[in-house]
Amino acid sequence: MNKVTFKTDLCKGCGLCVSVCPKKIISLDNATLNKKGYHPAQITDAEKCIACAFCATMCPDVVITVEKG
Repeated sequence: MNKVTFKTDLCKGCGLCVSVCPKKIISLDNATLNKKGYHPAQITDAEKCIACAFCATMCPDVVITVEKG
């Protein structure tokens, strides 16, 4: 299974990863605030991830890691 991890404390919640995900499985976690006071991105359905890494490529703060597995 593919694995996507976020450095949630560094995420500024810009939403760029949300907009480029072809499977629409990334969202901002409105229930959580990180150390910076932002709602970090999260995966909503890891099983559907195709490991395209569009999210990681788009992230301006390099907080996303995609592992194909």
